Amino acid sequence: MGLKVGKSPQESTLLVSSRDYFVEIVSESLQKRQVRVSPLGERYLVDLLEHYLHATNLFATEGGGRSPTLAEMFLEAGQRKSPEKFDLLKKLGDRSLYISGFFGDSLERSLVDVDYYAEMGGAAYGWLADSVNEAEVAEVYRIYSKRFHEFVDVLAYISQRSMVQSDQSLLRLYDRYLKTGSELAREQLAEHGVVPLTRDQLKASKQD
Repeated sequence: MGLKVGKSPQESTLLVSSRDYFVEIVSESLQKRQVRVSPLGERYLVDLLEHYLHATNLFATEGGGRSPTLAEMFLEAGQRKSPEKFDLLKKLGDRSLYISGFFGDSLERSLVDVDYYAEMGGAAYGWLADSVNEAEVAEVYRIYSKRFHEFVDVLAYISQRSMVQSDQSLLRLYDRYLKTGSELAREQLAEHGVVPLTRDQLKASKQD
């Protein structure tokens, strides 16, 4: 994907690739969320975004049927042998992470929430970490497994940083903070003049 600006071949041309954009925004988002990860781990997130740039990759299925649930993918992976098992669990982990980050608000209104996706995705990444021979690659999967929610917040930051434009969006953001206690949601509310309860105050209010 690219954007060209210029009236003729002789004039200067500006080309911005999707990968260049994702490299920049992932680096910025990791710094903003204070999430430390190796260069390989950072590149993994860039690859993830580039892959799901095409929506068909998110719900692609064999034979054109419905997209399987996470539980179905996990059960099917258990019946497969490598490399099919590896591919299925990688797809499960990546899909769980991407949906949690970009569609977390929708999950809060569904039968399954972000914690379910984190459990499934974290388990998939954990298996991958124990299955690869390359130590650096294994460490990337292990970090994504143990710190799944941190990377969800990074993706949510990428998704939401320019989306809060209406009262309705603010209400959805506030609702997300009340349900999840997301530090990212709290910071975004503060940036728009909304001062929510702190996490400790939230816990205290739920106990009353």
